[in-house]
Amino acid sequence: MPLYEYECLDCGKQREVIQKFDDEPLSRCPDCGGHMHKLISHTSFVLKGTGWYVTDYASPERKKAKEADGKSDSKIESKVKAAAKS
Repeated sequence: MPLYEYECLDCGKQREVIQKFDDEPLSRCPDCGGHMHKLISHTSFVLKGTGWYVTDYASPERKKAKEADGKSDSKIESKVKAAAKS
């Protein structure tokens, strides 16, 4: 079940509540009876590594084109570095 964070608008206390997705959100603070609202918090779900873009599962022809682009990019970078040294 998901963990939700709420904050009381009156007393400022925050609390974490485990609720089902279809449960009604909390509306009253159990401490002071004030109005509670749901907070938007960071998730622990992070997309890292390969496999998230179309180029990660490219056809052999597309991989060759990507490698050719990479070679031309490195040539451009070396020209930029050489010009910067001058």
